[in-house]
Amino acid sequence: MNSEKKIGIALSGGGVRGVAHLGVLKGLNEHNIFPNRVSGTSAGAIAGALYCAGNSPDEIFEIIVKTNYFKFLRPAISWTGILKMDSVEELYLKYLPDNDFAKLKIPLTVAATDVKRAKVVYFSEGQLIKPIMASSCIPGMFDPIEIGKNHFVDGGVLNNLPVEPLDGICDAIIGVNCNCLQVEHNIKNIKSLIERSVIMAMNYNVYSRKNKCDYFIEPPGLARYGVFDIKKAKDIFDAGYQTALEYIRENEGILELSQKKKKSVKA
Repeated sequence: MNSEKKIGIALSGGGVRGVAHLGVLKGLNEHNIFPNRVSGTSAGAIAGALYCAGNSPDEIFEIIVKTNYFKFLRPAISWTGILKMDSVEELYLKYLPDNDFAKLKIPLTVAATDVKRAKVVYFSEGQLIKPIMASSCIPGMFDPIEIGKNHFVDGGVLNNLPVEPLDGICDAIIGVNCNCLQVEHNIKNIKSLIERSVIMAMNYNVYSRKNKCDYFIEPPGLARYGVFDIKKAKDIFDAGYQTALEYIRENEGILELSQKKKKSVKA
């Protein structure tokens, strides 16, 4: 089956649980389903950028696991956040050296929240790394990212499943949500309170966009993993992969999106 449809994939935020996106992408790719466009928020923006740059899901997984992300963070000397993300730029430059949306092999849109103007901003051209940092800047935990004269935090605050940049451009939209929420959760400290509150808000705006997706994939059981639980990355990856395979088995219509020729993502 050779589809001529333009396929868009929207990837949610979710911290380390965003590794599940890689498993889902691997499962889709194995069935020759490749996106023509990608949009992402937070962890979805990070995974999306590395994927659109031409890395395979397995390669991106290795990058994430081998990289000690927190060594690139330093304490923020301000009242607006606990940590600064400035030095993370060095890490991104290692894997995205062109630092340019135009250099990506697949078009990407990154969602971030402008805190002063209280609106979602979609980045799809110009410098790549600053918007990724802004999109994954958890409010209260990191200092806001300054782009131009505006300050940005995590895109998931207002849009944790950015389907809008794909709507009207793509013939089929696949939404992937990795930001599951536990039904009950004990609040142990301020960190868990912030995490719980942010995830509740983000989940609400994901499900309000679910009906805009032609296909919606949500790996179950991810709520048991913390936002920063990198030690469980392999389990999270496998959960995404197995869910994608199961989804394809149960929703054979998605195979209409299969393409005989692979897109320009390395095997």
